Amino acid sequence: MNFAKLHGAGNDFLVFDGRADPSLESTLPALVSRLCHRRFGMGADGVLLLLAAGEASVRVAYWNSDGSEAAFCANGTRCAARFAAERWGWREMVLATGYAAIPATVDGEQVSLRLPAPSEVRPWRELVAAGSTFACRYLVVGVPQLVVRVEWPDFWQRALAPSAPALRGHPALGEGGANVNFVQPAGDEIWVRSWERGVEGETLSCGSGDVATALVAAAEAWVAAPVAVRTASERLLLVQPDGAPPGCPSRLKGPAEWVAEGSVSPDLVR
Repeated sequence: MNFAKLHGAGNDFLVFDGRADPSLESTLPALVSRLCHRRFGMGADGVLLLLAAGEASVRVAYWNSDGSEAAFCANGTRCAARFAAERWGWREMVLATGYAAIPATVDGEQVSLRLPAPSEVRPWRELVAAGSTFACRYLVVGVPQLVVRVEWPDFWQRALAPSAPALRGHPALGEGGANVNFVQPAGDEIWVRSWERGVEGETLSCGSGDVATALVAAAEAWVAAPVAVRTASERLLLVQPDGAPPGCPSRLKGPAEWVAEGSVSPDLVR
């Protein structure tokens, strides 16, 4: 089993080429949690399997590090596009995800996605979690996202637990909960930290969460568009609303960086 490891703003993935090995579509899902383990595997937030679906068309399957399948991962989709550009020679393509068909353009390590409008946008409401009250807004950008406005003087150092896991599974969000994105405006950019389902911890970026947060920030006029999102990896992502936010399509641009490639040891998968 050959793989490449890429990351999008610190959100890291193991990428597998289903065109080179079609059997991976049936064998890979059961191995995901072992492959992603930070000590006993290669370590990753998730696994991507790419399957050619036609000329400049890619079908993408995505699994979180716990083995659960997710409809969409924006940073993962950007990494999938970078992989297809490097391995298959496509600089423009459409990636078929469980969420939607996502057009992508690759320019070196910079990858841009065109995303449809959120399928659900709820108004602001207050939620109580771990003894604190938070102003929150819920959007679905492929997967559910909770945008939480905060004013923390120690934003990058603040422990996210126990508040983040309590919000992630809050009863008001319904079955399955949501990813949680804490946002703080900072000059001409927003700072975002994310706690993700399926990882059940903080990741250095959640691309679809960054999009949801940027759309809310643009709607509230916290910053001007395109919205510059500072992630916990210190990488910047740019989100351009295409219409009146937050319920509009958008474009997401940022780096998808190649880390390594190799083969999985038989000791790990037998």
